[in-house]
Amino acid sequence: MNSCIFKVKKVIQINLFIAVKALGLGFTVYNILPNIYFRNKCRYIIKKIDNEDSIFLTFDDGPDPRYTLRILKILERYEIKATFFVVANKAKKHPDIINKMIEDGHGLGLHSYSHRSFWLSLFWKTKRDFEKSMEIFNDLNYSLEYFRPPWGTFNLFTSYFSRKNKLETILWSLNAQDWSKKTTVEHITNKIVDNTKSGDIIVLHDSNGAENAPENTIKALEIIIPKLIEKGFKFKTIDESKRGNKYEKIVSKDS
Repeated sequence: MNSCIFKVKKVIQINLFIAVKALGLGFTVYNILPNIYFRNKCRYIIKKIDNEDSIFLTFDDGPDPRYTLRILKILERYEIKATFFVVANKAKKHPDIINKMIEDGHGLGLHSYSHRSFWLSLFWKTKRDFEKSMEIFNDLNYSLEYFRPPWGTFNLFTSYFSRKNKLETILWSLNAQDWSKKTTVEHITNKIVDNTKSGDIIVLHDSNGAENAPENTIKALEIIIPKLIEKGFKFKTIDESKRGNKYEKIVSKDS
């Protein structure tokens, strides 16, 4: 009897060991390896743009009526352009802000449907995230060409669906961690002013992160922008670096 119990326990232990190993292998293949490859090795994931005197200011996580409109006013005052990677369900709630971005000549990109990381999203959830997002922007009559995954994380299918939807993936070369509770206005300012080089894609945030974190971003922008202009940098949208800004609203069939 004891011998049978021992054998059963041994079988269970072996099966558990195999299951854990299989899960570990699956996680590595589905999450870890794609992140290493797409963030560091993939030739069609853009992190910096070869440009002699231009830099590319980008904002993630909006639109947020508390902060985005104030950022747009700052950009308008300095007569510079940026690219906003927006969350689709927020865009649906605030189409007026999206319209304002486009009217002011800024670029537009997708930052997922609800800012849920693709890290643990399976195939069908990843597929549906893109589908819902594209449906929203089709309803708003805007065409998108760029995509940035939340947190810059990928799974095995993230890049596949971005390319299937004809979205070019844009990451960044300079990150001030302005979303963090510990990040101060001084840190954001120094990080960007001291480290910006020609062709850099700078990522900041106009929503999410720690409570009221975008307040520090807004304060830092008032210092950062004039200092970078003084250094001779020109601010462009991602699209301007390639073909000139072409973010024009699509005329619907009914109009």
